[in-house]
Amino acid sequence: MKILLVEDDLSIGEFLSTTLIAYRYTVDLATDGQLGLELAIQGEYAVIVLDVMLPKLDGLSICRKLREQRCQTPILMLTAKDSDEDVVVGLDMGADDYVTKPCEPSQLIARIRALLRRQATAMSSSVLQWGKLCLDPNLIQVTYQQQLITLSPKEYSLLELFLRYPQRIFSRSAIIDHLWSIDESPTDAAVTNLIKDLRRKLKAAGMMEELIETVYRLGYRLKVAPK
Repeated sequence: MKILLVEDDLSIGEFLSTTLIAYRYTVDLATDGQLGLELAIQGEYAVIVLDVMLPKLDGLSICRKLREQRCQTPILMLTAKDSDEDVVVGLDMGADDYVTKPCEPSQLIARIRALLRRQATAMSSSVLQWGKLCLDPNLIQVTYQQQLITLSPKEYSLLELFLRYPQRIFSRSAIIDHLWSIDESPTDAAVTNLIKDLRRKLKAAGMMEELIETVYRLGYRLKVAPK
């Protein structure tokens, strides 16, 4: 899953990015409000983590503009502004949660998971299944026939992407947009190799059915699950 982090303090931003990446999230970091708004509008993010005091455009204005444009992405305000009035204003502007700095990384991760659970409940059950293959977003683990499969963060994110959107065909560029941050420059070959690696690991775990279908000239999609 990809998270947009809008934070102008570079040291805090890098620390939070490292923490989120350790929990298998992909992170785009914006260090000013205008860039944060542009990325939020253009990209597909699971959660937006948003500071309030930002250069060029403050976080409250970003939140208001996104909600005016009917953006439904969960927004978590992460800011040093901690008065009751600040919290009320942030939530009234459309934020889904409000966390004050300094914040323990474990608490931030727990709150992001809570937002994702609410979103997942609205979309489907929390555990994603394809035949005997199960992906649990809450535990961040994948099993086949109840046996744990060890995947890299990118392999896990790729599998989750296909399981969440079973009818959608993903081009290589769309997969790059979902799995890599804007600071990275992967080639189409990186996507091809990632899919090969995921297929190999699933087969090594005993899964003989082909999970991902190659659609000629278009990209890839999830095959119909075996009965």
